Amino acid sequence: MFRVLVSDKIAKEGLTPLLDSSQITVVERSVSEAGDLETYDALLVRSATKVTAEVLGKMPKLKIIGRAGVGVDNIDVAAATQRGIVVVNAPDGNTIATAEHTFALMLAMVRKLCRANESLRREEWNRSAFAGTELYGKTLGIIGFGRIGSEVAKRARAFEMNVLAYSRSLTPERAEQMGAKASSIEEILAQADIITVHTPVTPETKGLLGEENLKKTKPGVMIVNAARGGIVDEDALQRYLESGHIAAAALDVYSTEPLSSFDLVKLDQVTATPHIAASTKEAQLKVAQVVAEDVLNFALGKPVQNQVNR
Repeated sequence: MFRVLVSDKIAKEGLTPLLDSSQITVVERSVSEAGDLETYDALLVRSATKVTAEVLGKMPKLKIIGRAGVGVDNIDVAAATQRGIVVVNAPDGNTIATAEHTFALMLAMVRKLCRANESLRREEWNRSAFAGTELYGKTLGIIGFGRIGSEVAKRARAFEMNVLAYSRSLTPERAEQMGAKASSIEEILAQADIITVHTPVTPETKGLLGEENLKKTKPGVMIVNAARGGIVDEDALQRYLESGHIAAAALDVYSTEPLSSFDLVKLDQVTATPHIAASTKEAQLKVAQVVAEDVLNFALGKPVQNQVNR
């Protein structure tokens, strides 16, 4: 019997391929609560469980790890690879949810929707305090032009925004197909009215929007991060917000989660949500189905589709 430990909350309907198999045993229990880690062949996680080398050392039978989502920064992929453990993810499952949430953040930020809502709940009627900014005609800089960045560009064009896009492999032809202009990071910093990031966290992207790059941005620029915490240096962002150089920011992800300090998100210029960009019913079902099917295929000796450590 192939034993699968589901360590984070994953949509039950998405686990159907595993639950319906007579050759699979599924146990839903956190890694910290599972006293029999040495018995599992597969581990399914979202972002809460940290799959460290120490955890892997306690799971000698482990053969495959499934991440119900895109990023695998909560998994020590190098340690897994060294052990010969396959790591799979769901690269497309939450693309639309994250792109839509990026625009929700952007609209809430430029129209000050959250502050206006809070004011009205306090039984205030103060229309003049919430004059906003239109997206129409503004320049949006997208750093990271993969699946999610491309979907954000589509929506930006519907708002008649000018779109600058950066990705290391992005060609001018590909950018033009998506209604964007291939640009360098330097060009985006200098020209964009709003900058949104959609890259994974790597040594190259960690702190990408930090002190040095933020000071190169246009006065009054707005920053959006619904990708991964750490791409935007939050201390530097707070300083530039307080100085007025950055007009506003919209954040869904943070360097430390859950937040240990709320000083940044309490600023009036900040619109913030608790890492919920991928939290739609549709996205959670899709990512669960994708990784469940890959784990089932692996257990049956069939090829997997979304291996990240080939």
